[in-house]
Amino acid sequence: MNTPFHLRRHALASLLKDARLDCLLVTNPANWYYLTGFTGDSGALVVSPKGSALVTDGRFTVQSGEETSGVHVILQKGSLLESVAQFLKQKSARRVGFDPCQLTVAQFATLRKAAGSRIRWVPAPGRVEALRMRKDASELLQMRKAAILAGDVVQGAIRLLKPGIREFEVAAEIEYQMRKRGAPGPAFETIVAFGERAALPHARPTAKRLRKNELVVLDLGVILGHYCSDITRTVFLGRASRRIRTWYQAVLEAQTAAIAAVRAGANCGDVDAAARQVLTGYRLDKLFVHSTGHGLGLEVHEAPRLARGQKRLLESGNVITIEPGVYAQGIGGIRIEDDVAVHQDRTEVLTRIPRDLIEL
Repeated sequence: MNTPFHLRRHALASLLKDARLDCLLVTNPANWYYLTGFTGDSGALVVSPKGSALVTDGRFTVQSGEETSGVHVILQKGSLLESVAQFLKQKSARRVGFDPCQLTVAQFATLRKAAGSRIRWVPAPGRVEALRMRKDASELLQMRKAAILAGDVVQGAIRLLKPGIREFEVAAEIEYQMRKRGAPGPAFETIVAFGERAALPHARPTAKRLRKNELVVLDLGVILGHYCSDITRTVFLGRASRRIRTWYQAVLEAQTAAIAAVRAGANCGDVDAAARQVLTGYRLDKLFVHSTGHGLGLEVHEAPRLARGQKRLLESGNVITIEPGVYAQGIGGIRIEDDVAVHQDRTEVLTRIPRDLIEL
């Protein structure tokens, strides 16, 4: 049995042996999908060197049997956490790893009480996420498709831009086009920001109408085959001023420099620094208020993070965003974002639409 899910569980089980853990409790839905293929939204997975068990309720027993292979499905009795605790006691587990980032204090207290004093709970954060950072060939293929689809949707959205249209009208059409083209939905809430509101990096669409001589930021991502894409383009309705043209050129050069710094073995902080160095040359570095990028995969924000002080080295199989921007209150913002895959001997930009300034 050499499915990707089985191979991933085997890799995780090897890590558990090295950490002297009897098993690992997995409560993040993205993680249990990665390890089993189960797409239900309620459950908990227990992975051990001796096998894996999925605890879920009656709504998902048929689904879990159809979607998983080599995983023991256990019907939940009572609360989920009590059922997990009972299973662990029956298996005589002693050292059980868990991710403290994925459980609330109340949930952990319930779990520990129900499991009894013989189980030692060992914090083991990020064990599955560390595997997820390195995408295999099938994951990269899916992410290429998601990135291309996102680019197509952006280009369609740009054609909608005209005086009088409202931000939420554009956002609604964007998400409709995603679904019409085969995506189950957006990877995150679509960002459409006009004029001064473009200075808000995570602006939510409002009833603001587009006017002539305004910047427009479109930031969107699709989920396709469970994997996310993330792309941003900035356009100008009218003839851009010299200042806007200069700022756009600065952001474009910063993104180009950061992409050029991406390679297997590169320091994530150095990629961020490459973008900031360009913006510093334009005296715009103080207007760059977020990190240069983040990992991408089953979730839209994953490790690694490309920011100041980050020491993690990029590896083959990482997929990251590169998205420098500048933001000025009362004027607006400019951001350009693309998805980049790291290979052993090269990098690959997955999002493939032009990045030059578009004036409408």
